[in-house]
Amino acid sequence: MRTQFKIGQSVTLLDDDLSGIITQISAEAISIITSDGFEFDVNAHEIVPDKTLDLDFDQNLDSLIKEKESSYKKRKKPVAKAKGVVPPMEVDLHIHQLTKSERGMTAHDKLNLQIDTARRKLEFAINKRIQRVVFIHGVGEGVLKAELEYLFSRYDTIKFYDANYQRYGLGATEVYIYQNPE
Repeated sequence: MRTQFKIGQSVTLLDDDLSGIITQISAEAISIITSDGFEFDVNAHEIVPDKTLDLDFDQNLDSLIKEKESSYKKRKKPVAKAKGVVPPMEVDLHIHQLTKSERGMTAHDKLNLQIDTARRKLEFAINKRIQRVVFIHGVGEGVLKAELEYLFSRYDTIKFYDANYQRYGLGATEVYIYQNPE
C-alpha cells in the first residue's frame, strides 16, 4: 500500500519525533518544513501522513514565515524625551484663585493684589531661572493686561507676547526670561 503525498500535507517522520509540512516533491526526495522553520529532504518511506496537523499549507506556511520574520525584526530603542521642552510655569491671576473671599475688596484692591502676585511670581521665576511663565489674566476689559504689559516692560531681561491661543485663548500672556543677559 503506497501512500500518495501532496504539497501542503502534514507528515511525521517515523524514526524521529519531528513533524512538518511537505513543501516540494521530487523523484528522489520529499522536502518538508518543520514548525521551527527547518527544511529537511526525506525519502517517502521515512514519513507517514499526520492527521493531527492536517492544516491548509498556505495558512501554515504564512504563519511560519511571519514568525520567522518577526524574530528577525530589530528591537526599537526607547526614544528619550527631548530635553529643553519644559512646560511653562502658569500663574492664574483670576481673583478667585488668589483670595478666599473678595468681599469688601474694591476693584482697585483686586487689581493691586493681581499685580503684586504677578510681580512676586515673576521675581520668583527670575531667581529660580525658570525660562517661561504664562500669566493667565482673562479677557475682561483689558485693564489687568495693560498693567501687566507696563510691569513687564520695566524688565530688560524679558520679552512678552500673547500665549498659545489654542491652549489659553485670548486671556493669557507668556513671558520669556533671558537666562544669560549680556
